[in-house]
Amino acid sequence: MRAPADHRRKAVLTAELLEVTGFTLLMAALATLVMLPAGMALAWLLARYEFRGRSVLETLVSLPIVVPPVATGIILLKLLGRRGPIGQLLEPLGVEVVFTWRAVVVAMAVMGLPLFVRAARAAFEQVDRRYEAIAGTLGARPWRVFLTVSLPLARRGLLAGLVLGFSRAVGEFGATIMLAGSLPGTRTLSVAIYRHAELGNDTAAMILIAGSVAIAFAAVYAANRFARTP
Repeated sequence: MRAPADHRRKAVLTAELLEVTGFTLLMAALATLVMLPAGMALAWLLARYEFRGRSVLETLVSLPIVVPPVATGIILLKLLGRRGPIGQLLEPLGVEVVFTWRAVVVAMAVMGLPLFVRAARAAFEQVDRRYEAIAGTLGARPWRVFLTVSLPLARRGLLAGLVLGFSRAVGEFGATIMLAGSLPGTRTLSVAIYRHAELGNDTAAMILIAGSVAIAFAAVYAANRFARTP
């Protein structure tokens, strides 16, 4: 009787691993798409312009790295909850964020954004401005110079930043559990690991940890490859 029970348990664990992993990867991919436009704009602004308050903006962008993720989650909860300033604006539109899959995306995007901005900023700073100046003298408008000169030259750093932001999103826990909870339909790999460890299911937790480590290794390896100079 023990063998069929063990077989069923392994099947359940395998199904959970596949489901949670697929959900986590999907949410991390959506979070990466969310952080891309804002992150690129911030990176370009910090890399190319001097303005009053630049240091303050740079510090604010980096805050999620140094502030405890749980604190970030509480701040997001206050902002996006029904009584929060953003939540009150979204409620008439029928958009609910807290304790939904949208909350997972928001938490992942906020936590992954600083890593992407740092890598993208460094990539833009390494672009030789002489090429941009030459394109400008040939009549190219600023947006065209950005798309045809700056962006291609910075592409390796940008891709590395995106992969780092994605990997950070995959491993996010503190802000996610505060904003999205541990409910069916919001449970990510890190949250599932915590849940099994809390319940004493060490085998299940180790299986999920192995999957999480494999994803993180692949993401960091890819980021390092992208960051290498051709």
